[in-house]
Amino acid sequence: MLHIENLHAYYGKSHVLHGVHFDVGPGEIVALLGRNGSGRSTTAKAIMGMVESTGDVTWKGQPIVGRKPYEIAHLGLGYVPENRDIFPRLTVQQNLLLGQKGARQKGRWSFDDMYAMFPRLKERQHTEAGVLSGGEQQMLTLCRTLMGDPELIIIDEPTEGLAPKIVELVGEYLKTLKAKGISVLLIEQKLTIAMSVSDRTLVMGHGSIVFQGTPDSLRADAYIRKEWLEV
Repeated sequence: MLHIENLHAYYGKSHVLHGVHFDVGPGEIVALLGRNGSGRSTTAKAIMGMVESTGDVTWKGQPIVGRKPYEIAHLGLGYVPENRDIFPRLTVQQNLLLGQKGARQKGRWSFDDMYAMFPRLKERQHTEAGVLSGGEQQMLTLCRTLMGDPELIIIDEPTEGLAPKIVELVGEYLKTLKAKGISVLLIEQKLTIAMSVSDRTLVMGHGSIVFQGTPDSLRADAYIRKEWLEV
């Protein structure tokens, strides 16, 4: 579905990604791991057309480098940014409504689906999003992206700053996406959740992919973990 080859990305004169290459297949969860500053978030933004980039990024065989972010989203790619980007003065229900597909297109997800997945959001559906807890805002951002009915969703650090119980909820959420046939590119620092839900793992260092393999092969590779992941 998503194919990336020789991807380079820049912030002005700063060259951040250096020939990144990987694939995400249908219904697959791929974890993109690495230390802060390794280029993981820039990779997500480059895929979504949010930073200057060169190289080959194809979605279902269609080149998307150079397209606007909204055009890429309309093709079926969803993006959950690290900073959540909720609309604080709108209610939970209104935030979800903004993420919904056009009235003429019926997506595979409904409000009821979102509230069944995260009952806490149903309790807070008429509450302004700005007063939600960090965990609730993360749930809302995930669900708002899903309401756009993506076939692949890129999720950047979904468990950052969340309590262990909420982290478990996010893990169940990711498994639900996989069960529905949705592909996931998961950018995560917590190895425990990334290794437990992913089909494949990628490790990034200095703007390049330095490892690709299964979670088991990463567990067995002490050198890669020590050199590129452990603090």
